[in-house]
Amino acid sequence: MAFIRRLYEAEGDVIPLHRPLFSKKEEHLVLDCIQSTFVSSIGQYVDQFEQAVARFTGSRYAVATVNGTAALQVALSLAGVSRGQEVITQAISFVATANAIQYVGAEPIFLDCDRDTLGLSADALELFLTENTRQDESGLTYNRKTGRQIAACVPMHTFGHPVRIERIQTLCERYRIALVEDAAEALGSYAGDRHLGRFGRLGILSFNGNKIITTGGGGMILTDDPELARCAKHLTTTAKVSHKWNYFHDRIGYNFRLPNLNAALGCAQLENIDYFITQKRKIAARYESFFRDGRIPFFIERPDTRSNYWLNAIFLENREDRDRFLELSSLRGIMCRPLWSLLIDLPMYRHCQCDELINARWLSDRLVNIPSSVPK
Repeated sequence: MAFIRRLYEAEGDVIPLHRPLFSKKEEHLVLDCIQSTFVSSIGQYVDQFEQAVARFTGSRYAVATVNGTAALQVALSLAGVSRGQEVITQAISFVATANAIQYVGAEPIFLDCDRDTLGLSADALELFLTENTRQDESGLTYNRKTGRQIAACVPMHTFGHPVRIERIQTLCERYRIALVEDAAEALGSYAGDRHLGRFGRLGILSFNGNKIITTGGGGMILTDDPELARCAKHLTTTAKVSHKWNYFHDRIGYNFRLPNLNAALGCAQLENIDYFITQKRKIAARYESFFRDGRIPFFIERPDTRSNYWLNAIFLENREDRDRFLELSSLRGIMCRPLWSLLIDLPMYRHCQCDELINARWLSDRLVNIPSSVPK
């Protein structure tokens, strides 16, 4: 606890798990947006933010949304997922991953994670597809147990650490399953030299207040496909057909637009993304050094990957030690958090199909997130 206090000595009495860092540039751009009066769905900053995110990630197109959950919902819809189908994802994730699958009328299947990625296990995915599915004459994949088509796979890069995305991509191609990456936590993270969120036809990012950069609330759909990008922009802006004065909507769309005011904040934040990542990796390196000779392991990135270290993580011996650590840190004003409840354990998802989840339950008993903000 004393080491964390030294790392974040400028924070005051309570050290947050992760808080945003702002400069005068954010104030300037937000004030400029206010003075323009274009604070809602029209204005220059939405276009600028989309273009800047596309450049940074290497994606051909980026389409802004009101939050990451909305981005994932639309991405799944654009990937062809519809009511009565199934989507494979991981048991360890924020609830929004499973919720977005339900929003399009599909049913999630929860598979195990790797201990060295914290995300969807390629081994678990291959085993499930081999033992539990069949392919029809056209190559589409069906669940033998339910008879439903498995339309997509959604790996989530937990805390910014890349899953074994290349293997997952290969499996999805073999079984004709759409790959939609939940890279909500992974802005600035790479597998090899490719930014996460760009291995499937669609990926998404989040800019919630606790993310590495923030727009207050916000998300982004990434794609290299011009038609998917056009459809994403159309669907997320209420499917309104462009016209000088008429209001005409040619399909059921969503009011998922990112306000110009939020985009202005994002433009300013993105200018500091390299600094934020550098500082977060330095903090992670100091944690790694501190924990190296003790009995508490610190989670590090795999070889050939580069993590943004959005949230740092340690492992305790068991659930009892985990809970004692959390209680002690809370008493000392240091915000730490356990892993989310496994999605399969939430009441609305207990009926869903899953595998044995051996690693997921092991991680759930032991993992603790520790303060990870960029220092002031």
